[in-house]
Amino acid sequence: MNYSSLNLKNKNILITGGSGFLGSQIVEAFLGEDANVYIIDLKKPFQNNKAKFFKANITIEKELKKIKSYFKKRKMRIDVLINNAAVDYPPQKSKKNKYKLETFSNKLWDKDLSVSLKGSYLCTKIFGAYMSKFNKGVILNISSDLGIIAPDQRIYKNENFIKPITYSVVKHGIIGLTKYTASYWGKNRIRCNAIAPGGIFNNQNDKFVRNLKKLIPLERMAKKNEYNGLILFLSSDLSSYITGAVIVADGGRTII
Repeated sequence: MNYSSLNLKNKNILITGGSGFLGSQIVEAFLGEDANVYIIDLKKPFQNNKAKFFKANITIEKELKKIKSYFKKRKMRIDVLINNAAVDYPPQKSKKNKYKLETFSNKLWDKDLSVSLKGSYLCTKIFGAYMSKFNKGVILNISSDLGIIAPDQRIYKNENFIKPITYSVVKHGIIGLTKYTASYWGKNRIRCNAIAPGGIFNNQNDKFVRNLKKLIPLERMAKKNEYNGLILFLSSDLSSYITGAVIVADGGRTII
């Protein structure tokens, strides 16, 4: 095995939610390795890059099947699928907190689970099945440190914000999806892993950042692009004997 290179050049990488904050970092990381990057999102990325964009709703199976047909007609493999799309809930100052469990909207519950969990399931089902026919591929799911632990609501107190129940349910569920997929398609040499990243610094409120740092042994949030190395490693043959794993990258938050 060549340890000097990730060998991702010309590999076909399909990324859901590739226009978002984390997704755009992942896209640029793979482009930097000369991979062929394909983005599935509802909004096209603002920046000009070499990635191909598919406008699609990942909760609608018919739209995903059209994307699969694009690869099938061209006899192209999907080498890596990254299930990144999700509804995010960054802390925001609010007079009336609509995310309290006691008054949480059933409509919001359905929407969040549909986009963040059902979407990952459908992409795994449709693109994973296609990948399995080639008997090689990688599926990487993006969970969270809050897929390992519950949110500490005290750090949001200054913003009068509550991290909603759906975020925890989805991120824990993504880990279950990862283990099931790794077991189910192991015979087809499909490796499926998840990462559980901590929060990335993005000019959040100073008081929130200070409160969060106290919970992290490294005493800081992640930097932008700091997860790229881990994602590239898990997408390459350098991690060829890793499957069904959840790699926690949270500065140590979940160990205490």
